[in-house]
Amino acid sequence: MDNLTPTWYAVLGENKIQQLVDAFYERVYADPILQPIFANSPIASVKDKQFRFLCQFLGGPTYYNEKYGHPRMRMRHLAHPIDQNARDAWLNCMRNAIQTLGLSATKAEALYQSFPRVADHMVNR
Repeated sequence: MDNLTPTWYAVLGENKIQQLVDAFYERVYADPILQPIFANSPIASVKDKQFRFLCQFLGGPTYYNEKYGHPRMRMRHLAHPIDQNARDAWLNCMRNAIQTLGLSATKAEALYQSFPRVADHMVNR
């Protein structure tokens, strides 16, 4: 998005971002590649962190920083084995979760394109 375009946070609003988080983790916890990464993490905590991060990442309030400090996402994920297969599974879950938001195909794809670079950055194996 450029300076003339509203942020994704403004376009989606917090209700849609929460819907995205819920749909995403429904898929993550069912995915055989990703589920082991999250198996020991309480889903409520994981969803809270993701909601706060996405609000911030998508141009909204700094909820994540306010509660957890600077995201330092790569550092926070180093303890988890994230390879290319996990990256691809994560992106697939995100793409499918975005489809639940009722966005036009163009907007859904544009929103999805916000995520591959982040996913690439998390690969550590």
